[in-house]
Amino acid sequence: MKKKKALITGLMALSLMFSSPAMADYGKYYQNLPVKVNQVAEFTIPSNTVSIEDFGGVGDGVALNTEAFAKAIDALAAKGGGHLTVPQGIWLTGPIALKSNIDLHIEKNAIIYFSPDKTLYIDKNPKAGRVLPCIGATRCKNISITGEGIIDGNGAQWRPVKRGKVSDTEWKRFKAMGGVERQNGSLWYPWDMKSGYANIADTPEKQESKRNDIFRINHCENVMLKGVTIQNSPKFHVHPFNSRNIIIDGITVRCPWNAQNGDAIDLSDCHRALIVNCTVDAGDDGLCMKSGDYKDGALVNGCEDIVIENNTVFNAHGGFVIGSEDICGMKRIVVRNCRFAGTETGLRFKSGIGRGGKTEDIYISNIVMTDITGEGIIFQCDYVNRPAGAKDDGKASHQKLEKVPEFTDIHISDIICRGAKTAIAAKGIEGLDCVHGITIDNSTFVYDKTGLDIDEKTAQLKLTGVRLVENKK
Repeated sequence: MKKKKALITGLMALSLMFSSPAMADYGKYYQNLPVKVNQVAEFTIPSNTVSIEDFGGVGDGVALNTEAFAKAIDALAAKGGGHLTVPQGIWLTGPIALKSNIDLHIEKNAIIYFSPDKTLYIDKNPKAGRVLPCIGATRCKNISITGEGIIDGNGAQWRPVKRGKVSDTEWKRFKAMGGVERQNGSLWYPWDMKSGYANIADTPEKQESKRNDIFRINHCENVMLKGVTIQNSPKFHVHPFNSRNIIIDGITVRCPWNAQNGDAIDLSDCHRALIVNCTVDAGDDGLCMKSGDYKDGALVNGCEDIVIENNTVFNAHGGFVIGSEDICGMKRIVVRNCRFAGTETGLRFKSGIGRGGKTEDIYISNIVMTDITGEGIIFQCDYVNRPAGAKDDGKASHQKLEKVPEFTDIHISDIICRGAKTAIAAKGIEGLDCVHGITIDNSTFVYDKTGLDIDEKTAQLKLTGVRLVENKK
């Protein structure tokens, strides 16, 4: 009797522990900021708790659990919300649609593994250009993913592969999966796979354009990702857009370094966000801010009130990135106390005509970087987005002089970078004021080839207390 009572007490304590997505002392990240940033707000999840096993889920890596996830989420939603626990096991599934007031809690040694059957992800909306995300939500409030488990997007079943980015051994592995080669064997698409699952488009190229993200939400409010590992996405890994009040704390995002469009954490048109204590090792941009065209009726437009602190980025095209789309602008963004070890560029600001907007009140400080293969800091205003296999004809995709990038009011200080090919590079567009009002202070760059590559006709940077040291190997 005493044992039973102790068990009930323990379960109640566990339930209470999960009644909120563990809102830590996030106020500490807003102390001593160089600009006033609106802080993320606490939210709670009801204490109801169920297991995926309660709804017929089987974590043997064979059974498909799409229906079990849907039933469990519906049952919790009917109670006003709660926590869906995923215990140890491999949980094969199709897309998971979260609802308001739901926490997906993935225990340690639990892996949610997304099925290679592409037909499971087809969006029934005839206007949809892409398939459903692995985990998604639309117009929801109070959603979270917590725990120490893994979410695996099974991205090799979706991504094209460039021959020049893989070894002979890796190339043979991809070809052994099936697929088709293009461009004289320089590009491989996952098409007519030996697994036997059907294609979902008329051509490999069209199917490639449908690739999904692992976590993609839109028009959502009060969102938390904490503790989990998110890996191997078909495209982007963590991609909230037109959403606000977002906390991303202590997650790991990883995929092969050569994963096409393998962005790690992209905030697209988000307000009030906090990204802290995360580890990234990805195939494209690491911590990235984007803003697309203005959308009537959107919860928010542009990126505002964002704090990024105490994160580690290993491989990525850029450690911290703004762009390539920043049409609705960037305001009040603070990035500090992060380390980039092995990224292609450190701080990357990229845009182009037709994709640009204005930045304001951007403060970046106390960043350490090592083994940067390209530029420690770069401003680029001629970026053109091209899918895999598209050729660079030397022409921008937009000829009209509209949506012109304006990188301004950006303040960078206390950077230590050892091992960049080029320390600082910047180039605007002739005749336009695209790069101005940029300050870089109290920083040291050890470069391998070029110290400064700044086009003074098109880019105005003010450097104070910047030390450039050639790396004499």
